Amino acid sequence: MSPAEVQTVVVGLLRGLLSSSVFLLVVFLGFCVLFNFTKLRAINKNSQTVRSLDDRLSGGRYLSPDVPRGPADQLKTPELLEQSGRQVS
Repeated sequence: MSPAEVQTVVVGLLRGLLSSSVFLLVVFLGFCVLFNFTKLRAINKNSQTVRSLDDRLSGGRYLSPDVPRGPADQLKTPELLEQSGRQVS
């Protein structure tokens, strides 16, 4: 193969890789933009779409640190209570 043929093959290979990369990038970004527009609409409390817990609670009601959080409170396990009892001097 002559240097001109090698150059043509390399340029063609680079052009193909670049064009397929740009195509995949455009498809990916288009998909992300298209399906994230649904998150920008206003959501009320009765909506079927929940973006975050704050949307569902709507009102800024947060739990205080001393409220039990279900049947297994991870902050009050026997192991942690025993360890904190030992650290007090």
